[in-house]
Amino acid sequence: MGTYGMVAAEHPLEALAGWEILEAGGNAFDAAAAVFYMTTVVEQHQAGMGGDAFMLAYVKELDRVVFINGTGPAPELATRSYFRELGSISNSGPNATDVPGAVGGFDLALNTFGSMSYSQVLQPAIRAARDGHPLDFWASIYHERAADKISEYPSSVQVLMPDGRPIAAGELFLQKDLASSMEKIVSGGADAFYRGDLALQFDKIYRENGGRLRYSDLAAYQPELLDPIKTSYEGLEVYQSAPNSQGIVMLMALNLLENYDLRAMGHNSADYLHVVTEAMKLAFADRNQWISDPKYVEIPVDELLSKEYAQTRSRLIRMDRAMAPPPPGDPTNGEAVLKGTSVEYVTDISQVDYPDSWTKNDGETSSFSISDQFGNLVSVTHSVNGSFGSGMYVDGTGIVLNNRMPYYSLTDGDVNEMIPGKRTRHTINPALATKDGKPYLAWNTPGGDNQPQAMLQSFLAVVLFGANVQQAVESPTVTSSAFSASNYPGTIRGMLTMPVELGNHVADNLASRGHKVEVLPLQQPYRQATSGAGAVKMIMIDPVTGIMHGGVSPAKSDYVIGR
Repeated sequence: MGTYGMVAAEHPLEALAGWEILEAGGNAFDAAAAVFYMTTVVEQHQAGMGGDAFMLAYVKELDRVVFINGTGPAPELATRSYFRELGSISNSGPNATDVPGAVGGFDLALNTFGSMSYSQVLQPAIRAARDGHPLDFWASIYHERAADKISEYPSSVQVLMPDGRPIAAGELFLQKDLASSMEKIVSGGADAFYRGDLALQFDKIYRENGGRLRYSDLAAYQPELLDPIKTSYEGLEVYQSAPNSQGIVMLMALNLLENYDLRAMGHNSADYLHVVTEAMKLAFADRNQWISDPKYVEIPVDELLSKEYAQTRSRLIRMDRAMAPPPPGDPTNGEAVLKGTSVEYVTDISQVDYPDSWTKNDGETSSFSISDQFGNLVSVTHSVNGSFGSGMYVDGTGIVLNNRMPYYSLTDGDVNEMIPGKRTRHTINPALATKDGKPYLAWNTPGGDNQPQAMLQSFLAVVLFGANVQQAVESPTVTSSAFSASNYPGTIRGMLTMPVELGNHVADNLASRGHKVEVLPLQQPYRQATSGAGAVKMIMIDPVTGIMHGGVSPAKSDYVIGR
């Protein structure tokens, strides 16, 4: 708890970098830039300069919430025909990368709302890259798992396997090329990345390796300052990242759940988890039908967030039966089911599965929340997508770019179909809430399609059940995969996954309703603790006292600091 400021991030050095800026008199936007660049040093396997970002922020000076879209489009040479000839969308290598937007997004935030220079906010990250930092246990896991992926590229081996093996936990990780690249940002801002020496080097390496990304794609990129989307719930205004983010999923689920007395059901009861799961499945079905880049697709956002539409669609939820992966609705006409589709309910009682192990080898995403002494509140999620993005470090830069291209579809007519210049639908979706017009809550998490699910459950724990922020992010949660996943070709795994801490109480009940339940010894997806909400970082500002409360999930290397 604190009164001056709070930084909740995914690594102690990230939290300390942001805190160093706040202590020096900077604001939350200055601190956000410091955390972002430190992420490139300590978590480049998950996020950083080569990735994309969304930011939601309550700006005290404007007395409103703003949305910064720092995601980039498919390169001009990235056509469906090209990837069809390849036979797939590459998950690594030079064909896996779209235009990285995060550097531009944080540049926009810093120049519009920040108060410090690049030389000030990048100082902690440059120092950590140049002098090195001890690799932590969580990051070392992904260094080891990515060894085969990065071994194809000598530039990556030089950075990540300087002694012919992955860097181990506790060993010093030196990144002098990365420090030099960040010094170019100090001198030239985002232009150094998109239109300067770094952009020229990206172009050179991607050309030489047969990739699609070009200097012209980078030079044309511009981040956007936009309005967020929102709904109301329990007296709060709840804000989310607008499309091309999947942030609307959480808001649609809240609208659906408003039609149920969740308090009376009890936190994490079988009834509660059933309804929450079914609401999420309905929201994801609408996501997959309607949400993409609004520059290329007409998205009925207002209709999707209509309370009347949610009430109509909520009637599809039966308390005794789980839906098979449900169809989308027709929000424009207020219909619960889109014409030509139908709802099916599972009639069989499922057998609860207790797998011995559950392995997810690919990397993730990073996120953080910041509050400051000036009344600003910031929520950020950013990502290179998979472990070390493309896996291909760009020679001489210390930077690895994303592997976001597999999030596009190669199916003609799909709302998320690949088109040069189009941004894919992103799973990253930081959230923010206000109460009586005052900043109240900032929260976010990595985790792909689990993001809105973990965020929804931690939010409900606070708002409906009186949990403090640490209790909320430590509470066990369920994860549904009963919808088409974001990665092409959008397979449906069809499971309801939970830790044994929940499974002991509700697994059989939920299976009797038709859910395909799997119970794991530890909390999915990070399997470090017996319970937890993704890797949520949550900051709440008490609307009466102004006291800031910070909490982080017991996953990854999450850390919160403040006073």
